[in-house]
Amino acid sequence: MATLEDKILGEKLHNYCSSSEDEDSGDESQDKKAPVEEPKSPVEVNKWEGSSTNTGPKGVIEDWRRFKQLQNEKRVESEKERIELAKKLTMTVRTALDEEKEQAALQDPDLVELLNDNFLLDYQKQRIAEMLEQTNIQKKFGQLLLLRNKKEFLDAIDNEEKNVTIIVHIYDELVEVCRIMNQCLKELCKTYDTVKFAAIAASEAGVSREFKIDGVPALLVYKAGNVIGNFVKLSDDLGRNFQVEDVQNFLVEHGLLEDKSLTPKLVKSGSVADQFDSD
Repeated sequence: MATLEDKILGEKLHNYCSSSEDEDSGDESQDKKAPVEEPKSPVEVNKWEGSSTNTGPKGVIEDWRRFKQLQNEKRVESEKERIELAKKLTMTVRTALDEEKEQAALQDPDLVELLNDNFLLDYQKQRIAEMLEQTNIQKKFGQLLLLRNKKEFLDAIDNEEKNVTIIVHIYDELVEVCRIMNQCLKELCKTYDTVKFAAIAASEAGVSREFKIDGVPALLVYKAGNVIGNFVKLSDDLGRNFQVEDVQNFLVEHGLLEDKSLTPKLVKSGSVADQFDSD
């Protein structure tokens, strides 16, 4: 039967040594020295080796937090290095014009004056004006050509430069809307002087009798010898009291004339160089 002492020290008697047993084995315990346990090295704080002694959820979370901390620290350090490098480059970088001025000063001091801002601006304007003038060198017409027969009609198309747009009006002098169309084309010749406007009587163009009655006024548009526009009985589209703007808008909408409202002021009629000087 277990005593009170057994309850306190444990019911397993082999875990309890009585005082009498201690006296009997006292000499033996003195002869045998207890092994000395070596002290464990202290765990280094905040050192993460990629694994955790705690394999449970808490250990995984702790490992992940430490990994993100190291990652953020590395990112901050990289950003600092990038900023420092950018500052260094900003302080040392020079424009090509600065280097050119410095080189010119060493070779020819008088050349430095030619590289100032005013000189470069004037030179830039001059070069732009020259290039625009070269691109604007085109054949000019500026008037409505009256073709007298079929041969002149064919020559006006076949013998023209390929980049020239040719607009031919086939008309009947007895038809009122045809006379109005010729007047409109005479005005358009002044606005579009690089476009070749021509007119020929239907009786001289060799068209059929039906075309003479129901097809006029008609506009045929050519470029590089090919028909790019063919519009008959334009009174159906423009009405019988149309004006110059109506004909112009009609041709612009069909892509046969450029929209003058979209043309920059710089390249409109007149001297480009003079426009630069006025600015």
